[in-house]
Amino acid sequence: MTTVTRFAPSPTGNLHVGNVRTALHNWLLAKKTGGKFLLRIDDTDAERSREEHVDAIRADLAWLGLSYDGEERQSLRTALYEREFQRLVEAGRIYRAYETAQELDLKRKVLLGRGLPPIYDRAALKLTEADHAAKAAAGERPHWRFLLDHDQPITWDDGIRGPQNFDARQMSDPVIRRADGSWLYMLPSAIDDIAMGITDVLRGEDHVSNTATQIQMFTALGATPPRFAHEALLTGSEGKLSKRLGALGMADFREQGIEPEAIVTLLARLGTSDPVDPSLDATALAASFDLSRFGRAPARFDEADLHRVNAQIVHRLPYARVAQLLPQGMSEAAWDVIRPNLAHINEAGDWWQVLTGPVTPPAFDDETRSFLTQAAQIAATLDWQADPWRALTSALKDSTGRKGKALFLPLRQALTGQDHGPEMAALLPLIAQDEAVRRLSA
Repeated sequence: MTTVTRFAPSPTGNLHVGNVRTALHNWLLAKKTGGKFLLRIDDTDAERSREEHVDAIRADLAWLGLSYDGEERQSLRTALYEREFQRLVEAGRIYRAYETAQELDLKRKVLLGRGLPPIYDRAALKLTEADHAAKAAAGERPHWRFLLDHDQPITWDDGIRGPQNFDARQMSDPVIRRADGSWLYMLPSAIDDIAMGITDVLRGEDHVSNTATQIQMFTALGATPPRFAHEALLTGSEGKLSKRLGALGMADFREQGIEPEAIVTLLARLGTSDPVDPSLDATALAASFDLSRFGRAPARFDEADLHRVNAQIVHRLPYARVAQLLPQGMSEAAWDVIRPNLAHINEAGDWWQVLTGPVTPPAFDDETRSFLTQAAQIAATLDWQADPWRALTSALKDSTGRKGKALFLPLRQALTGQDHGPEMAALLPLIAQDEAVRRLSA
């Protein structure tokens, strides 16, 4: 059976790092076996959903390289939901209820005060048709609940958490439709998973109780539930759930100079026992993706780790991948020389300035200025295509007796204005000979 996964964001805001991790893991799970990864926009909340967020979701997935094999919009599938809803009503699996939020809250407090679980008491099931007619005449509109089967145990073998068992008698019948006719999450999601042929649902552990309810919905709809796996939620570097994680969008990372490969590389392994390996591309990451490698402990996301991985990624990026992001005129040879010194691609401009000038060296004492004047005279005579750095330093060592830091550091400072950086043997040929002579003379 072909593996079919889905990512189902609500377009009520931009994707954050937790959303992206879920999308990525579903993408990897599908691609590992040559399956399909689908995008479903859960936009049944018409009041909060925004089209600009839909566009942003698509753009973020494209930037990350998470191509999808099909897209659905829940707002265009209401006829399907209505049909399946009526079928469940007729089967006695959905019923009307009228309690207000305040009334339900009071019931919960009473139960908790008695030391009992705050489970809905199914009082609405006792209403007669005459009661319903009277409420309708009074202008009361019902919301709708799914009737859990208390005699049917809820079990599944979770791909990460292992065997799961729930007692439906310890669960409230969930509200699936509001009084205004709008849908809540769980029933449309189950209906869509059936219609879209979803075989595997991989999501956060905060959905475990939803899964228990939805398994009975799948059965009531006459379908076999998909395989479920629930991964630990992300925590921040401080070791607890962080509001910041819910605010970190892909635009924030782009502004920080983070490359999509770094995000994919880090998030693919986050929560597993596998090391983060920047040498692996998306295809290799998919081939090695294994739910059995995920642990139950919260997955720790640290921005410092992301920047570290980003630097490792940048050091490997070929010129063709970055050419359009580099300063105009910067060659492949220049990129190959400077990239080991970059943490972010946008830092290339600083080193391009070093190559093209002008640079600002430190103030030198008289002895060092004399040394650099001699260096300029030698540099003017060299074959710039034949390892000028070796030739320059060898000649200066012989004529001045300098060696080590006393030999190399003043040359680097005069030529680049920096105390450290790329290997000068590779960097010097990229500086025009007359420019190098001018800098040494200055």
